Amino acid sequence: MKKIILCAICAICGFTTANAQKFGHINSQEVIQAMPEFTKARTDIETLTKQYEADLKSMQEELQKKAEAFEKEESTLPENIKTRRQQELQDMYQKIQQSYQDNQQALAKEQSEKMQAITNKVLDAIKAVGQAGGYVYIMDLSGGIPYISTTLSTDVTAQVKAKLGLK
Repeated sequence: MKKIILCAICAICGFTTANAQKFGHINSQEVIQAMPEFTKARTDIETLTKQYEADLKSMQEELQKKAEAFEKEESTLPENIKTRRQQELQDMYQKIQQSYQDNQQALAKEQSEKMQAITNKVLDAIKAVGQAGGYVYIMDLSGGIPYISTTLSTDVTAQVKAKLGLK
């Protein structure tokens, strides 16, 4: 009888060990920030931002000069020329506002596209590590998950970095 109970206990222990599920966790922000693609994307976005700012500044300076010139000679201009110049200034102002909005949209789109490519690369590496390691889940610590037991799951951040060729 003892042998049967002992065999049953061993069988149960063996069954639960054989079916043990592996869980992992990763800090994807740490991985992303270590990627040269992220550094390049950030530099590209900063360069584009500076270019847009310089273009807008140039447009604003031109508007300012024309507005000052108009103010100086406004009293001596005939009404039809005065109206036309006011309309030109208004059109320039609207063009500046439209350019600002277009630039903001272009920056957002560029940043989104660059980050999507980086994120996809990291996700592919996480999947590869998960499949190679036999993990059921790999949860992202940087995703705002309230709690992950770091003692009951394996940190695969270093493995994903290695998969991406990062240090």
